[in-house]
Amino acid sequence: MQTEHPTYSVRPAERLAGVSEYYFSRKLKEVAQMNADGLDVISLGVGSPDLPPSQATIERLCDEAHNPAGHGYMPYNGIPELRRAFAEWYARWFGVTLNPTDEILPLIGSKEGILHTTLAFVNPGEQVLVPNPGYPTYTSLSTLLGAEVVYYNLTEKSGWLPDWDELERIDTSKVKLMWVNYPHMPTGTNATPQLYERLVDFARRRNLIIVNDNPYSFILNDRPLSILSVEGAKECCIEFNSMSKSHNMPGWRIGMLASNPAFVSYIIKVKSNIDSGMFRAMQLAAATALEAERDWYDGNNRNYASRRRLAGQIMEALGCTYDPNQSGMFLWGRIPDKYADVEELTERVLHEARVFVVPGFIFGSNGARYIRLSLCCKEERLEEALKRINTSCSRKGAETPR
Repeated sequence: MQTEHPTYSVRPAERLAGVSEYYFSRKLKEVAQMNADGLDVISLGVGSPDLPPSQATIERLCDEAHNPAGHGYMPYNGIPELRRAFAEWYARWFGVTLNPTDEILPLIGSKEGILHTTLAFVNPGEQVLVPNPGYPTYTSLSTLLGAEVVYYNLTEKSGWLPDWDELERIDTSKVKLMWVNYPHMPTGTNATPQLYERLVDFARRRNLIIVNDNPYSFILNDRPLSILSVEGAKECCIEFNSMSKSHNMPGWRIGMLASNPAFVSYIIKVKSNIDSGMFRAMQLAAATALEAERDWYDGNNRNYASRRRLAGQIMEALGCTYDPNQSGMFLWGRIPDKYADVEELTERVLHEARVFVVPGFIFGSNGARYIRLSLCCKEERLEEALKRINTSCSRKGAETPR
């Protein structure tokens, strides 16, 4: 006798109502399907470095992986060798002194750090300041954790720097964290010592914490800066860094944060209840990567500089305007006024030229008239993307500015 079962329905947690699936997660499924259909889409979307880390890094990983004693659980605060390597890296390139014992915390990438830092400092109902445009995860994780997101505007008119008159008018009595990201993603604007000094002063006066997300300092940038170089910054600031961008190690999931011992201890309390330490061989290999000399970074940037020139030609072929002084591994450009909205351009480029470019609205409302191109694409593919776009444009005649 067949048993009748009631319809089984379990609703997700209410917190999911405030967020949607990550844009790249959704859109890359469409791109994958187009590729499966034989359309060969060139992706200028995600900033995932396609070049390898240094040879010494790879060799250290292989050597250490053979150690039979190196496969157990690792400390929650990372192994001493990696913490010391981060401290030496900060001293060498940023002029910042950090105590590797209690002022550095290795992370499984920056997203983990955003989650753990928010959990450590922000109660449900309290507020966080998030740049518009900015990295979408600042908003989505804050929302998932019950924080209220308050946006502060970055615009082309202000050079994609904070509008200080606007910031001073914001009621920050409920604000716990202010997210900052320079060199800025997606716009490529770089920080200045004066900006960092002003941010530290703002944090002190408003009794909040500045979290500077700093993964792009070594990409097409001659002057790496850290907010922690400002006197007294460690008292009120946390800085993230990542090996994904600077050392071509995105899949390794190795990052770090630095701050004062109290802040680091609060975040470790969260981290130790959520995850564990990274594979020892990976941590030791990361320590080796941090020993890279200037010539390794210069070689990496020669590749990005060549790609940037091609990305600029793509922007021009699409009729977009852009600032040639951007840092980081993306190129950010304003679309022509003739388009009603940015997706009119990006969808046309995807389906007619088979090139995936990112619409700027995913980074916030102030990005609604912009596109972002990733430089994590081989030169020959960038050349092919330019050729396809020029061919598509020529078919449309005068409809598309050249």
